[in-house]
Order: sequence, then structure tokens, then C-alpha cells
Amino acid sequence: AKHETYKLYIYKVLKQVHPDTGISSKAMSIMNSFINDIFEKVATEASKLSRYNKKPTVTSREIQTAVRLVLPGELAKHAVSEGTKAVTKFTSA
Repeated sequence: AKHETYKLYIYKVLKQVHPDTGISSKAMSIMNSFINDIFEKVATEASKLSRYNKKPTVTSREIQTAVRLVLPGELAKHAVSEGTKAVTKFTSA
């Protein structure tokens, strides 16, 4: 499977949270693998939910439920909140 690179985004988020902190290329690779892994898990879960509900299309609802299943408590809450903001922004554009 072709893996995406999120290095630029990881760097941008790091600078927002800790402007004075750098990241080694090894740490960056680990973070990138981590994000690819989480996205893969969410996609797999969302796909299962669609099939289970006999729906041909994965919607934001399946993604949201998948996120709640894949990520632990507080992290899921933040992810759902940010995701909802992004979807709202995207649909009102």
C-alpha cells in the first residue's frame, strides 16, 4: 500500500504547539507511520460499519463512529470535535 506523507503537517502542528522545539528525521518518520496507521484503522472500521449498515458509501457519520472506536476517550472527543469543524467548514465553502 502506498503510504502518504504527513511530515509537513506534523511539522506545522509541532510549531503551533511548541515553537522552539525541533524534530529529528527518525522521530518524524515514527510520527508519519503513526498517522498512517491510525488513518488505516479508521478507514477499515468505517468500511466495516458501512457494510454492516448495508450502505454503499462511507459518510462522515461512519468516520465519526470509527474514530470513537479506534481512539481512546479524550483523544476521540478532540478528533470528533476537530473533524466536525472541518466538515462544517468544507460544506459551507
